[in-house]
Amino acid sequence: MQAALITGANRLELQEFPYPTPEAGGVVVEIGYCGICGTDVHAYRSGRPYPPAVCGHEWMGVVSAVSRGIRRLSEGDRVVVAVPPACRECVHCHQGREDQCRSVRSVATGRDPQAPAHGGFAPAIGVSAERVVLAEPALSDVEAAQVEPTTISVHAVRRSGAGPGDLVVVQGAGPIGLSVLQVAKANGVDEVLVVEPNEDRRALARELGADLVATPETASEVVLDHTRGLGADVVIECAGLVDTVQSGIDFCRSGGTMCLVGIADGPVPIIPRELIAREVTLVSALAYLHEEFRMAMELIADGHVRLQQLHSSTIGLGDLPTVIERLAGGSAETKVLVDPSL
Repeated sequence: MQAALITGANRLELQEFPYPTPEAGGVVVEIGYCGICGTDVHAYRSGRPYPPAVCGHEWMGVVSAVSRGIRRLSEGDRVVVAVPPACRECVHCHQGREDQCRSVRSVATGRDPQAPAHGGFAPAIGVSAERVVLAEPALSDVEAAQVEPTTISVHAVRRSGAGPGDLVVVQGAGPIGLSVLQVAKANGVDEVLVVEPNEDRRALARELGADLVATPETASEVVLDHTRGLGADVVIECAGLVDTVQSGIDFCRSGGTMCLVGIADGPVPIIPRELIAREVTLVSALAYLHEEFRMAMELIADGHVRLQQLHSSTIGLGDLPTVIERLAGGSAETKVLVDPSL
C-alpha cells in the first residue's frame, strides 16, 4: 500500500509500505479520514525533520485486526487516534506531574519506540492498542476525524486557565483557533475576540460563537476600547506566526496570561520588558492528555463544539501533494480531510 510522507522542503512523496499486521499489544486500523494539520503544512514549508508517525496524525477509522490478549477492542470498532494514559513510572509521574509524562510526550511527538513508520495518510495503520479510543457513537465520521485537533484545543484552554468572567483573545481562525473559541465558550468564558486577517474566516468565527472579531490591524484598538484600556484576561495564540507572539503579549492586561499553541517556523522576537512590567504569565500547550480525548468527544456530541462548518473538503490520497502545496501557499481553507479509499 502507499502512504504519504513529507520528506523535505515542499516535498511530499507517496511511498510503498507493507500492509500492517498487529504487533504484540497492537491493532490495525483501516483509515476512514485523516485531517491535514497545520503542523503538516509547517513541516512541508520548512523541510525540517518531521517524524514519520506525525505526518498525518488526525485520523479515525475502523479496527480491522487485533493482537492476541487485547480485550478492550474488537474488529469492527470505530476508533479515533489518541495518546496512551500516563505511564505512572517516569520521573514526572512519580512527582505527581502526569501531565508531563515522558511516555505520553514521546508518543505525541512520534518519537516513542513503537511509533509506526508512517501516519494516517494511508489506507491502514498499525499502532499500539493504547493509542486508540472508541469513538463516541453520536459523532459522525467527519466529526470523529476532528477529535484530535479539538483535543488540542481542550488542552490549550485548560492550560490557559480561561474561565467565567474572562475576556479571551484568540489569535488565528484556523481549525485550532475556531475550536479553541468554542471550547472557551463551553468553559464559561464571558467573551471571545477572534483576530483573523481573512474575512471569510472572521465570518465563520462569528457563526461559531465569537462575540467580537477583528483584523490584526484593528485588534489592539478593539481590545482596548472593549476593556476600557485594561486589556484581555487571556490570549491564546493559534496562528503560529512570528509576529503574533508579541502582539498577543500586547493584548494582555496586567496580570493576564498568554498561551502559545501555534508553532512559528522561526525565531520569535519579543520585548521582555513588556512581559515583566505587566507581569504577564506566559504558558504553552503541546498536544494533550489521554482523558482530554473523552472530554473533546463529549463537547462535540453535546453540540458545544461544532465541526461540520470547519470541514472544507474531502480529497483522495493522490490529491494530497497538490492540496498541501495549496495550503502551504496560504489558502484559507479550514479542515481538509483525506479519504484514502478515494
